[in-house]
Amino acid sequence: MKFIETIRNIWNIEDLRGRVLTTLLFVLIYRFGSFIVLPGIDPTALTALHAQTEGGLMALLDMFSGGAFSNASIFALGIMPYISASIIIQLLSIAVPYFQKMQKEGESGRQKMNQITRYLTVFILLFQGPSYLVNLSVQMAQAGQHVEIGFNAFTIVSTIILTAGSMFVMWLGERITDRGIGNGISFIILIGIIARLPGALIQEFSSRLNDAGGGLVVFLLEIVLLIAVFMFAILLVQGTRRIPVQYAKRIEGNRQYGGVRQFIPLKVNAANVMPIIFAQAIMFIPIAIVGFRADGSNAFVNAFMDNNGFWYNFVFALLIIAFTYFYTAVIINPVQMAENLKINNGFIPGVKPGRKTAEYIDTIMSRITLPGSILLAIIAILPAFARLFGVSMGFAQFYGGTSLLIMVGVILDTLQQIESHLVMRHHDGFFESGMRIKGRGAMAY
Repeated sequence: MKFIETIRNIWNIEDLRGRVLTTLLFVLIYRFGSFIVLPGIDPTALTALHAQTEGGLMALLDMFSGGAFSNASIFALGIMPYISASIIIQLLSIAVPYFQKMQKEGESGRQKMNQITRYLTVFILLFQGPSYLVNLSVQMAQAGQHVEIGFNAFTIVSTIILTAGSMFVMWLGERITDRGIGNGISFIILIGIIARLPGALIQEFSSRLNDAGGGLVVFLLEIVLLIAVFMFAILLVQGTRRIPVQYAKRIEGNRQYGGVRQFIPLKVNAANVMPIIFAQAIMFIPIAIVGFRADGSNAFVNAFMDNNGFWYNFVFALLIIAFTYFYTAVIINPVQMAENLKINNGFIPGVKPGRKTAEYIDTIMSRITLPGSILLAIIAILPAFARLFGVSMGFAQFYGGTSLLIMVGVILDTLQQIESHLVMRHHDGFFESGMRIKGRGAMAY
């Protein structure tokens, strides 16, 4: 079989085998740490915390942490504080000249910005740690165990442990990026999502099996629709608009160069999964404001903690559209693309080289990014519609939404990197020759 042969090729390539095994090792460390409970916390008294994370925005937060949040684990705060810090720094790089200057300094500037991002992550964690502990004490009180929160040894030590745990998760993600396969931070989020999938699937199957009047048929229909949404998400992530490029003829000695017609593939969703991750990080802000729990006293905050409500999904969709444009502008540089074409004696037929070519590419990107971002937003809010049709909360999160889009984007990006290693060493990829997986790295420039 083609798949078995590909697995054998992966194993036979020493560098690729090492990267895959390294990634698996780091994932096992992450999953093991998500079950290590904070010192001084009785795991049997976490029933109320588990119940709190079964629905709403808390369920999403628990899913992104791979269940560590509901386990009161040392990794409970997960990777989202780092994502939030990254968003802030990227926004500052647009508006603040100091950060703009660092962006232009190349590798040294990137290292400085990464260091500032880490410092900001620690600051956010030191704020979120006590908030998490306050909520933890309230939930444990419902189970009959008292945990005193204040300026005491338990709060200080637990906050330090939570901060160190999240920074260690960030470090694991960076090591996966450097020594493993795929984008490590996105891969950490993916593992947390996949960890919740089996339980959600079994729960939905059990609930439908107990329904009278065709519950099993409804479950099969849900699976078919889930697969359809999954395939549509793949098409959205991989969809491209090709721009024809003509290379001018030039003669050097007795040889002729150029004169060929090629295409620049511009992705409909060039930002891939990042707008979803960024938008979701912003939507977690109300949780931090109210200390991870809504007490009903603030209707505005409570509305944005209900991920099935209108306002939550409306704002979430707008953020996805905005971040799609923002991230596309960050990773796609029409001026640089036009300059590369000019240097290589290439031009777009009917468009003058230089500034006109850059404007033309920018116009095309704007036209294809709008429908791409809208479709991305529609898929992201599909779980709310699934809930209207009686799909359980846990399973609905995979029925489109953040979970599905992150899974599709990260899996395709990881497979694309593996396929690049295989093709570079003259092996076939996951599919027949000529059909290639396109991840974030599929851009020509």
